[in-house]
Amino acid sequence: MAQVLEFKLPDLGEGLTEAEIVRWLVEVGDVVAIDQPVVEVETAKAMVEVPCPYGGVVTARFGEEGAELPVGTPLLTVAVGTAPEAGQPASGVPSGATSGSGAAEETESSGNVLVGYGTGAPAARRRRVRPAPVTAAVPVPVVVPAPVPSPASVPVAGAHEARGPVAVVSPLVRKLARQHGLDLHRVVGSGRDGLILRTDVESAIRTADEELSAPAAPVARTASIPAGERVPLRGVRGAVADKLARSRREIPDATCWVDADATELMAARAAMNGAGASAVTPKVSVLALLARVCTAALARFPELNSTVDAEAREIVRLPEVHLGFAAQTERGLVVPVVRDAHSRNVESIGAEIARLTEAARTGKLTPAQLTGGTFTLNNYGVFGVDGSTPIINHPEAAMLGVGRIVPKPWVHQGELAVRQVVQLSLTFDHRVCDGGTAGGFLRYVADCVEQPAVLLRTL
Repeated sequence: MAQVLEFKLPDLGEGLTEAEIVRWLVEVGDVVAIDQPVVEVETAKAMVEVPCPYGGVVTARFGEEGAELPVGTPLLTVAVGTAPEAGQPASGVPSGATSGSGAAEETESSGNVLVGYGTGAPAARRRRVRPAPVTAAVPVPVVVPAPVPSPASVPVAGAHEARGPVAVVSPLVRKLARQHGLDLHRVVGSGRDGLILRTDVESAIRTADEELSAPAAPVARTASIPAGERVPLRGVRGAVADKLARSRREIPDATCWVDADATELMAARAAMNGAGASAVTPKVSVLALLARVCTAALARFPELNSTVDAEAREIVRLPEVHLGFAAQTERGLVVPVVRDAHSRNVESIGAEIARLTEAARTGKLTPAQLTGGTFTLNNYGVFGVDGSTPIINHPEAAMLGVGRIVPKPWVHQGELAVRQVVQLSLTFDHRVCDGGTAGGFLRYVADCVEQPAVLLRTL
């Protein structure tokens, strides 16, 4: 007899609680090996392939392509222990497992739930074995019959409240409902078999709020809302929206800026590339030079390489500089992180920026490469603009913005001349320092841009 095991969307790490199904890699009836990727999902941080820790026959899939599922939601079921064909080993037993009673229970999966992210063997309480009659030739899908729900996910006003189990898997969904006093029995789930998703609860909360705030007299509420395309705030766009909104809510930020003569910096870059250019040595980019300037400035002003522990009411000054840089991709704005930037020279920083930028463009950045930054460099000059007021990348304490470098009239050595000028903007958390520290940091950066030899003191 075969055992039908349920594989749920695993914990994706880095605080991620949901993912969108981009592409199924297997069909019902396919035979899968242990740790074979079965589905490609997109989180708020990256695109990843999810491997199945079981080997056997796929008996059911849960969720269509484009559906958003919370962590812990069933992805698929696999019948393991099916009768093998002649000359073939039995399926479903991971490598190193011993056959016999109890052995499969101890080693029924590899424990690897994400490519490149080993999690160790899962706890026994998380392994559910559902026996079901399955023949060797025809896999039997395991589907719990349920009424087909309405696509709309709104409270059923005035309906009889059915009691009993609620189709909710995610504890975050239950917590959100409790916080807003929402009865989950009155919410219709839009997920498979009536599963209540986070979006269903949020929609129900919005509907309830609108009903409470609506005037007594009937008013056409849609009259003031123009018709147009509605784009869901999810995936990368949703993650960016949440993070920026949180930054504005929690961080009392301030911005200072200065114009700098970048003529000497551009000349130094040209000299570096002219002297060391080769087929194997990449050219030094302006972004790499500015990143090295930032690490030198943070060594002088460590207050800006910190974060605030609001609950403990403490400023945490961080010993390492993990430098993030903003990169625009087809999936949206992402911020890859150069680890240990404080210990790298210009060539090393430039090579890492190039590697991460290519990974960002191809959608291959991992969650680990998009988190853990302590300071961010934002070169919005590539969009042809001079200035901006950057929003701090929460929970960091500062961000340096760099505008385009363009020829402008400039007083140089007492005479009017045409020079390469750039505007630098620093947005900082006013809790970690005052304007004097922020101004000192920005002035040091500007001095290094105008006189690159200033950097020699810290190299």
